[in-house]
Amino acid sequence: MATSANPTRDDFAALLNETLGGENEGFEGRVVKGTVTAIENDMAVIDVGLKSEGRVALREFAAPGQKADLKVGDEVEVYVDRVENHQGEAMLSRDRARREAAWDTLEKEFNETARVEGVIFGRVKGGFTVDLNGAVAFLPGSQVDIRPVRDVTPLMDIPQPFQILKMDRRRGNIVVSRRAILEETRAEQRTGLIQSLAEGQVIDGVVKNITDYGAFVDLGGIDGLLHVTDLSYKRVGHPSEMINIGDTVKVQIIRINRETQRISLGMKQLESDPWEGAQAKYPIGGVFTGRVTNITEYGAFVELEPGIEGLVHVSEMSWTKKNVHPGKIVSTSQEVDVAILEVDEEKRRISLGLKQAQSNPWAAFADSHPVGTEVEGEVKNATEFGLFIGLDGDVDGMVHMSDIAWGISGEDALNLHHKGEMVKAVVLDVDVEKERISLGMKQLERGGVSAAGVAGGGLSKNDIVTVTVLEVRDGGLEVQVGDDGATGFIKRTDLGRDRDEQRPERFQVGQKVDAMVTGFDRSKKPNFSIKAMQIAEEKQAVAQFGSSDSGASLGDILGEALKQREQK
Repeated sequence: MATSANPTRDDFAALLNETLGGENEGFEGRVVKGTVTAIENDMAVIDVGLKSEGRVALREFAAPGQKADLKVGDEVEVYVDRVENHQGEAMLSRDRARREAAWDTLEKEFNETARVEGVIFGRVKGGFTVDLNGAVAFLPGSQVDIRPVRDVTPLMDIPQPFQILKMDRRRGNIVVSRRAILEETRAEQRTGLIQSLAEGQVIDGVVKNITDYGAFVDLGGIDGLLHVTDLSYKRVGHPSEMINIGDTVKVQIIRINRETQRISLGMKQLESDPWEGAQAKYPIGGVFTGRVTNITEYGAFVELEPGIEGLVHVSEMSWTKKNVHPGKIVSTSQEVDVAILEVDEEKRRISLGLKQAQSNPWAAFADSHPVGTEVEGEVKNATEFGLFIGLDGDVDGMVHMSDIAWGISGEDALNLHHKGEMVKAVVLDVDVEKERISLGMKQLERGGVSAAGVAGGGLSKNDIVTVTVLEVRDGGLEVQVGDDGATGFIKRTDLGRDRDEQRPERFQVGQKVDAMVTGFDRSKKPNFSIKAMQIAEEKQAVAQFGSSDSGASLGDILGEALKQREQK
């Protein structure tokens, strides 16, 4: 056992620990003050009061990108990592000292959401490293600036403010943001700038970005949206047709939303409005030349002048082409003549007509093909009620099934013809307003419909006339009044009152018979009836020669009537 006269090495160590407060309660793990005693080979020799001095690299005393400003005699704070290493020197660290001090300060500033100053000094995966006065923080790439930055070199090694987003001292993690500072600064600038702006104000700005729907214009710290519809009164397909990024443009402030800090801008508002006086410039019925700018399912838009467009509805595009897509009638950029149908200056709408600027083919057909004219055309379509025939001027006429042939039913007459067949017909009627042309094919039989035939030959309904049998058919008789009079038809059921008399074969071609005019078809061709004549004569005879109390028989009455008729 050692005595006080001859202390051992262990006694000396125990006394030293007692003096320093114990091994665990001494210098190790603490930040202490020391004095620079020498500078040797980029190393600073520092005395912190231990049995040996420690060495610290000079770079630990320098800020990023700068040289250390240190000299002998300076008092500095260092972190004691170990009291003694294997070489007997104290292990000291200036970085650890600065880091520990920085953490204390940063925790306080983080709790107070205060800004901190730091320097970007390195690049790592996903971002950058920032020196916060000794503590190393991570700056994500998305938090460098408000917009993506391609080159961060100009921002490195420069003291600048940051905002601490996340802090974990136990793990040594700090995440900072430069973008949050910029957004806060910009918000303050925007608030101040937006207060100085007013709706209707004209201001210069710089185009910063262009999208499909418009352009963003920098008004000196705050961006405004210049929508594509506010670029010009004329149709603009894409903003790049009028402006480019970096252009200085003069714009008018249309709307300001101070809550959302959004500003709507316009360029066309600085131009004269072409719609002013549009009703006077474009009177209804006037014909103007325009350019097709857009084609839709329901029509085509035609530009009459820059800024004024009208719509040609699909129903107003062609006289003859119905239910056709507008793109098959006109094409984009085509020059067309249009007629003004309606002008609504308040709603900025003009209704146009393409077909109204062209001659009406129905009217032209009526002028060149009066009733009774013989025409020829192709059967375009066969329906359950008639045939549609293609005619001159790209118009169609219809032959009703009752006007196809004499002596057969309409259904049977329809079966005689097919689509694509060339046929001849006569014009019966033209209705220009309803765009209808009525044709007849049976009226062409026996050399066609003469003027006398079309007009009825001076005949009137209920007239009794003598007709000559021209042709005997199963369905009745084709007859004619006189040698060149009106031709007509007597149906089988009209050949007599009795069923035995309703036999066409009992008549011969050239035979003359009496019949009554019962009416006219659409071509003014008369219809005859022997049966109607017999019934009318019977009524007349009864009224003239008989009475309810005379006692005369029907045979007596008719016999007397026939006798008088023969005498006449």
